[in-house]
Amino acid sequence: MSGRRVSLPAELSATLRQVFPDADVERVEVIEHSWVLRWHPRAAATTRRGRIYLRGSAAQFFADADFVLHEYFHVLRQWEPGRLTVWRYVLEWLRRGYWLNPFEVEARAFAAGQRKRFEWLLAQQRMRSAEDGLALVQAAGDPGEQGAEGEARPG
Repeated sequence: MSGRRVSLPAELSATLRQVFPDADVERVEVIEHSWVLRWHPRAAATTRRGRIYLRGSAAQFFADADFVLHEYFHVLRQWEPGRLTVWRYVLEWLRRGYWLNPFEVEARAFAAGQRKRFEWLLAQQRMRSAEDGLALVQAAGDPGEQGAEGEARPG
């Protein structure tokens, strides 16, 4: 399985734009079931400039706030400005291992520090979407208020 590019859900995109206001969140490609992970046998995800490669499904990824924040931090705050490269990452991994790798420590700290705000912002986006959906239904009118030919009955 070579992987499949997945679109970011609208509410998640809007939330990430608030968490990373100076970054182009939509430019980041999320690839689920990626073959790239065969080179990272124990990893659930890996990142490169502009990409997040997932071992599993995007739905599982999108449902995990810490995971989303962690991986987007790698891409937007480490890869994009050029702080993170494959060679720098490997060097730190050889020196300190995965858990103490400074790139991982920084991404975990960011995710932990932003989780509550992210979840609150996402809940707000979901409420707005639900309200917008309700407004659309209300604007369409009550089907019981229409005549046989679809014309509105006089009130």
